[in-house]
Amino acid sequence: MNTSEVNLKQLKQKIASQVRHPFLAKFIPEPVIDEDKLVILSSIMDHTTLSPVKKEQYVITTMLVQIALDTHDLVTLTDDDDEKETIRTRQLTVLAGDYYSGLYYYLLSQLNDIPMIRTLAGAIKEINELKMELYYKDVDSFQEFLISLKKIESLLIQRVASYVQKTTINDMAGEWLLAKRLIDEKTSYQEGKFSPLIDRLVRKPESSGQVMVSLEQMLQKHITRLEATVSQLPIHFNWLKSYIHTAIHHKFYEKHIVEEG
Repeated sequence: MNTSEVNLKQLKQKIASQVRHPFLAKFIPEPVIDEDKLVILSSIMDHTTLSPVKKEQYVITTMLVQIALDTHDLVTLTDDDDEKETIRTRQLTVLAGDYYSGLYYYLLSQLNDIPMIRTLAGAIKEINELKMELYYKDVDSFQEFLISLKKIESLLIQRVASYVQKTTINDMAGEWLLAKRLIDEKTSYQEGKFSPLIDRLVRKPESSGQVMVSLEQMLQKHITRLEATVSQLPIHFNWLKSYIHTAIHHKFYEKHIVEEG
């Protein structure tokens, strides 16, 4: 399994076929497959001595875990005035997340890979604990908030990289996935949607304009750090380096120019 546009498309199709369920599809949207995390995982597996079957299974099962975590994040809070349709959607979303979690256990059990199951289960536990602290407890500083957010976004991939002894990519993964999350939070805020990150900033004595200035400064800082980290990757990660540079240009610089214009 060598990373390429064709292989990524094939992997996405295989993941999509795993999570597709005719009953769930009637009531809730199909889950989003995070292509950036898929690219990083594929690049990690490319440089291991694992068999092609195990490489593919590790990527697919890890992405199923990510989809399950992301799906559970979509569950809305309960309100006494909720309509039956809202309640049903919420319940089905919870069940969908559990269903995707069960799929990865099933696939790994076919490989008889208990150590990998433990690695993923440990990562899930850590991520859920971080989410609880981030969203339901007060953190001491905004910087601490960002550190927790970075861990939530990258911990799963970093644990898998450590398991296959390919940790060279870990720093870059952390920087890229945090920068991507900041960009997504900015987009959500601009579209009038709830953003936990912006909500933290707004609690400070700042105006809306100052909030955006602060966010832009954070983004620029992390993009600069990311570019430096990407440049330090070994030469055999050239495809990944090219992908990240293109993504930075598309997700940050192009949008920035449009907004400025």
